[in-house]
Amino acid sequence: MTALRFADVGDRALAVYPEEPDDAASSVRVRALDRALRAVPFDGLVESVPSVRSLLVLFDPDVVTPARVRDALRGLASTSEAPDAGRLHLVPTRYGGEDGPDLAEVARACGLGEDAFVEAHAAREYRALMLGFRPGFAYLGWLPETLRTKRKATPRVRVPAGSVAVAALQTAIYPSGSAGGWNLIGRTSVALFDPSRDPPVVIGPDDRVRFVPTRDPLAEPVAPSRDAPWVEPALEVIEGGLATTVQDLGRSGFRRFGVSSAGALDSLSATRANAAVGNAPDRAVLECTVAGPTLRFLRPVRFAVAGADLGAVLERADLGDWPVPPAVAVLARAGNVLRFSGRATGCRAYVAFAGGLDLPVLMRSRSTDLTASFGGHQGRALRAGDLLPVGSSGSEARAAADAGWSDDGDAVTARVVMGPQDDHFAPETLARFLAAEWAVAGTSDRAACRLIGPTLEHAGPSEISSEGMVPGSIQVPPDGQPIVMLADGPTTGGYPKIATVVSADVRLLAQLLPGTGRVLFARCR
Repeated sequence: MTALRFADVGDRALAVYPEEPDDAASSVRVRALDRALRAVPFDGLVESVPSVRSLLVLFDPDVVTPARVRDALRGLASTSEAPDAGRLHLVPTRYGGEDGPDLAEVARACGLGEDAFVEAHAAREYRALMLGFRPGFAYLGWLPETLRTKRKATPRVRVPAGSVAVAALQTAIYPSGSAGGWNLIGRTSVALFDPSRDPPVVIGPDDRVRFVPTRDPLAEPVAPSRDAPWVEPALEVIEGGLATTVQDLGRSGFRRFGVSSAGALDSLSATRANAAVGNAPDRAVLECTVAGPTLRFLRPVRFAVAGADLGAVLERADLGDWPVPPAVAVLARAGNVLRFSGRATGCRAYVAFAGGLDLPVLMRSRSTDLTASFGGHQGRALRAGDLLPVGSSGSEARAAADAGWSDDGDAVTARVVMGPQDDHFAPETLARFLAAEWAVAGTSDRAACRLIGPTLEHAGPSEISSEGMVPGSIQVPPDGQPIVMLADGPTTGGYPKIATVVSADVRLLAQLLPGTGRVLFARCR
């Protein structure tokens, strides 16, 4: 029986590391354990995310303790068998030229001609070891040693969708246009991700892939339709604000496909806004960042605002402007306009409407995933001219317990669980991490809270085998400046994670204003 090593990942997840001698053996054992867990889940299992070296297991701490999770996984490890091969996908690929601009360079680095490199790449059958980075991005292994190549020193700002790439001992297909540092050797027109499908990915964990060289012209992948069924709108967007998106409590169960949770960054404030208008906690709301939108009501609607104080004002032609109190239901009549006069405290406010925003459900959520451009309203932030429908309301409005955001000024203290790679840092570096007051960089967004402060030196390699992450995971890249993952962040990452913010405190970071906010970390275990 393979021995297992466990590491806490915050308060709602565990990382499981089989004690195997190399990546190939670890990958087989991880996938076997993942398959056994999915076949016989323990009570409280939320989802699992396999990677090459580890299995990330997310659980509900109100249902099961970490000790019980460990016991369940040990029991499964003693009986799990190597997974069967999945479906075989034949991927027509145009190699070289404009479709594979790095082919000549990587072939030369491997001491091969372009034709020999292509022949060797296409001769193998690859298995999907894990999905991560982007929705539908499958890490395929293993390349032969003769094709091993380093990532590009400077990643491309934009890699075209369908690009076939190699790096180290793996190959992959970029499912959508994105930045990327792998070497591009070809391109395919196979569409790999569609949020309207079940499952949403073409290549799943353990599926097999063979690349088939072709000279035929590539058809452009057909993008999934973003047109929602027509519903009578209740709101017109006059101005979109800085970054206003539709969010609910997010997606669960899709991280294994590279799909982030999305959802309200401050879920407590979103829930309180919904409560004020009598909605269930998971109804879709507007998340307004720093500068809120301007909305015209097209019919009577009850609404409430909670979270940051961005100066919500209801403009009424006959009664004048009225400051909207926090977390209290307000009836807006047709023609009234909701605007935000300016930020006073916090960073993100939430506007709930009685009945909730009635937009299509994709992958069990109405949340906008800005990184993957789907969900919410056409997969993007709101802009002038957008029309939004609101569902029917069946509950009475009530005042929420409080506004959902207490003004702690520009600084907060967030609790952390150390690890899972705190052993990659010397004791004095860990002490420096906990003692420092970190500034929130102006480049922070829904994907990550980027921090500026003392350099955290790595005691060993500054990169690790990519593995699962959760919102709150704190990666430390080679420059030594920590990055806290948030709801839109990638599901896997290849930098050591010094600690993980506990789930209840992630919202505190989401309410810090980029460029002025500060955070201290307090170890809780």
